[in-house]
Amino acid sequence: QAQLVESGGGLVQAGGSLTLSCVASGSIFRLANMAWHRQAAGKQRELVAAIPRIGATNYADSVKGRFTISRDNAKNTVYLQMNSLKPEDTAVYYCAAGFADDQYVYWGQGTQVTVSS
Repeated sequence: QAQLVESGGGLVQAGGSLTLSCVASGSIFRLANMAWHRQAAGKQRELVAAIPRIGATNYADSVKGRFTISRDNAKNTVYLQMNSLKPEDTAVYYCAAGFADDQYVYWGQGTQVTVSS
């Protein structure tokens, strides 16, 4: 069983930056596709960015050019660098891990990101 623990959320003004981190316990990290999702109040959870074990990253159109996902396999950690934040980026951000395309089986508890205008 794997555990994912996110950190780095908080309150930031529009135009600011935050970096989220997610540390994975267990031995799955190097084998897993990793992703960040988010869920805003009253909305469905959506994929923000994904970084597979092998292959290219992909991003939601709404964050392309502003967010960067990366991973450090030596530290079992995936990051989400968020720049030029907008109020509409306000949401709970979740780290996820999986082993098949777009299938995520392990989830973190979430970290709140609030962007003020």
